Amino acid sequence: MKHYTIEDILTVVDGAYRFVGQSEGKSFATVAQIYEADERALVWVNSKKNIDLQKTRALIILCDEKLSIPPGLEKEKCFVVVEKPKLVFLRVVEKYFARPLPVGVHPTAFVHPEATIGDHCYIGPFSYVGKSTIGQHTVIWGHCHIYDGVQIGSHVMIHAGSVIGADGFGYSRNDDGELEKFPHIGSVVIEDRVEIGSNTSVDRGTLSNTVIREGAKIDNFVHVAHNVVIGKHAAVIAHAMIGGSTEIGDYGWIAPSAALMNGLHIGKGATVGLGAVVTKNIPDNETWAGVPAMPLKEFVAIQKKMKEL
Repeated sequence: MKHYTIEDILTVVDGAYRFVGQSEGKSFATVAQIYEADERALVWVNSKKNIDLQKTRALIILCDEKLSIPPGLEKEKCFVVVEKPKLVFLRVVEKYFARPLPVGVHPTAFVHPEATIGDHCYIGPFSYVGKSTIGQHTVIWGHCHIYDGVQIGSHVMIHAGSVIGADGFGYSRNDDGELEKFPHIGSVVIEDRVEIGSNTSVDRGTLSNTVIREGAKIDNFVHVAHNVVIGKHAAVIAHAMIGGSTEIGDYGWIAPSAALMNGLHIGKGATVGLGAVVTKNIPDNETWAGVPAMPLKEFVAIQKKMKEL
């Protein structure tokens, strides 16, 4: 089993760091959760949680300046103090312990002869790729369906069971009350370094494209309707529903089970709370919650008044 030193940790640290305790001679061979770790494991600590540091056997602990270290524990362990310990920890895991991604086309997958697939990609079992374009180092796991005309960038990951490029739910009623379908002649554009969770649907656009910008992350069981634009490095969490033609700004955060009406603008850096139903535009950097969603201060004030009744 290969061992790594504290110097190996420092290769992924941006910014200042310091040690509390003895760093010399200490190493780690694995990573673990704090109470499951043994003497060979590297762990990280969230200083906001009530952690009993006496109960971990780990000898190297990533933490921030706010962590209260019990007196005497520094004689046994080494605390590597950084600004963002979780970020450093995940970088260590990625660099030294992550499994390599597969490459190639599984024998049960179908790739259209006119599809363009970049180098070092993987198409998983029983997946279908139509006449689409896929960049380099992209992974599409099993049982996915990529319709014709979809553009997928490089270093993208699409997890099992997801459907990219199906028609959206666009209809108009005729004089007899029957639903006539709006033809969807747009497509889906997924930029570089996007990740899409399992069993998620991203509908193609009607006239323009549905667009997921660079670095955005979409969780499992999310519905992204036609003509939606999701900004750079935005996050859309499990069971969220994004209505047609809604735009989510860069670095936005849509919490689990939120529902966003059609045609909205969610500002840059805005946060939509758990289970919120959004019917109005949200300005940049604001947090909204509730049903219907409202600014967080208003929501908290209403909850307080209700408790007083």
